[in-house]
Amino acid sequence: MTEYIFLTTEGSTFQPNSNSSEPDIENMQIIGFAEGDTVHDAATRLVESNEYLANTSFDDIFAIQIANKHREHFSLRDLIQRYGHAL
Repeated sequence: MTEYIFLTTEGSTFQPNSNSSEPDIENMQIIGFAEGDTVHDAATRLVESNEYLANTSFDDIFAIQIANKHREHFSLRDLIQRYGHAL
């Protein structure tokens, strides 16, 4: 089976320690992860195994196939210090 991450561009996020009443970061929200023989199978499993999704206002979601489970973590502050503001 293939693993997928499901995301949406609906919604917004505040950065840590924000004092703004308006969202100050445009980003994507992770809806969840699921596996399936096809992306449609994975979407069905996502909904079946996460009943709380029925109570959210998210509607427009999309899937991206996860090529492998290797994850690399970075410090944004370290990258900015090393390479400056113009990455």
